Amino acid sequence: MSNTRVLTGITTTGTPHIGNYLGAIKPAIEATLNPNTNSFFFLADYHALIKCHDPERVAQSTREIAATWLALGLDTDKATFYRQTDIPEIPELTWILTCMCSKGLMNRAHAYKASVDANRDAGSEDLDDGITMGLFSYPILMAADILMFNAHKIPVGKDQIQHIEMARDIAGKFNHTYEELFTLPEAQVDEETQLIPGLDGRKMSKSYDNTIPLFAPTDQLRKLINQIKTDLREPGEPKDADNSTIFQLYNLFANKDESATMRSAFENGIAWGEAKRELFEFLDAKLSAPRARYNELMNNLDAVEAELHKGAEKARAEAAPLLEKVRIAAGIRPLTYVAPKAEKQKAKQKELTAEELARIEEGRRRAILRGAQPLLDQVANAEDPAAEAKAIVAAKTDEVASLKKKAKQKAENELEALKAEWADLLAQ
Repeated sequence: MSNTRVLTGITTTGTPHIGNYLGAIKPAIEATLNPNTNSFFFLADYHALIKCHDPERVAQSTREIAATWLALGLDTDKATFYRQTDIPEIPELTWILTCMCSKGLMNRAHAYKASVDANRDAGSEDLDDGITMGLFSYPILMAADILMFNAHKIPVGKDQIQHIEMARDIAGKFNHTYEELFTLPEAQVDEETQLIPGLDGRKMSKSYDNTIPLFAPTDQLRKLINQIKTDLREPGEPKDADNSTIFQLYNLFANKDESATMRSAFENGIAWGEAKRELFEFLDAKLSAPRARYNELMNNLDAVEAELHKGAEKARAEAAPLLEKVRIAAGIRPLTYVAPKAEKQKAKQKELTAEELARIEEGRRRAILRGAQPLLDQVANAEDPAAEAKAIVAAKTDEVASLKKKAKQKAENELEALKAEWADLLAQ
C-alpha cells in the first residue's frame, strides 16, 4: 500500500494554546503512528511575516512552537519536522508557481477580499491601502509548501479549503503547461472536530484574546480558568454541561469515566467555583509532564535546533530533486542538458497507478477550464444555458477546424473539456 502524505504547518506568530493542541497538534502526532501515513510538519515562519512585523514575537513564537511539538511527544524519526525558512527550495518554487498563477485567482482569495472590503467600509479611496504583496499572494506560498512535498492530504479548517483548491489549480496549470510533476492535494476537514471554546465561550483564538496557553504556569492557569464566563445558576441548581465552557474543556481531555463523573456533578448542581477548581486541578495534572518537558527544551534550545536541522536535511533530500525537475521542465537548465528520449518518458508514465493518472488528468482538465472561465460564466448567466452552451461549442468546433498544429491542439483540448463540463446541457 502506498503512503498517504499529510502536511501541516503552524504560523509562528503566537504562543501555542489549548485550541492549537486539541485541534491540530494532538491529531497530527497521533497520525504519525499510522505506518501508511508519511507526515510533514513545519514552522511557517515565512507566513508569519505577512501580518507580524515584530521580529522578537516571530522569533519567540518559533521557539515556543518547536518546543511544544517535541514536548508533546513528536517522534522526529516518524515524521519530517522542519522550519519553513530552512528549505530554500520553497521560495524558489513559489516564484515559479507565481509565474503560473493568474492575478484573477488571487483576486478571489478570501483574505485579500476581506481586506479590500474593510477599506471600502472605512471609506478609504485606495481599496488596497495597507495590503502588502505578501497578503495578496500568500496562497501561492502555501501552494509551494504543499506541492514541494507532493502532499496528498492537508488538514485544514473550512476557512482554508479555498487555499487548497488554489493549490490544486496552480498544480494543474503547471502540469498541463510543462510536465506532470505535482500531485493534486486535497483538503482534509474533520467535520466531527468539536469547536474548542475560549475563556469567553467563543472559539479559542489569538484574535479574540481568549486563549489558555498550553503550558501556562500553574498560577497563570488557575487565574485564566477563574476568568471563564458562566451563567447565574446558583449552587444546587442543575447546570447545562453541554453549553458550559468549563465542562467542554474538561471533556476534551477526559476519558469516558472521567467525563461521566463530571457530567453527573453538573446535573447535581455543582457550584461554578467548585467546577472551575475541578477543571484547573484536572488540566494541571494532565499537562504537568509535557509542561516540564517543554520547560526543559526551552532551556536547551540547542537540542531543539538540532531536531530542526535534522528535519531540514530530510526535507531538502526530497525538495532539491523535485525542484531540479521543475526547473528543467520550465526551461531553466544547464547549457549541456539533453532531454530524455520519449520512450523513457512513456515508460515512466506507465509506472503510474490508475489513481495517479486520474489525478493528473483531473488537474489538466481544471487547468484548461480555468482558462475558459469567461465562457463558463457566460453559460451560467445565460437565460437559456443549454442553448448558450450549444452555440459556444458549435463556434469552437468551427474555430478548431480553421487552426493549425499547436494552436489547433490547444483549442481541441479546450473544446473537449467544455463538452465534458456541459455534457448535461448539450444533451438537452
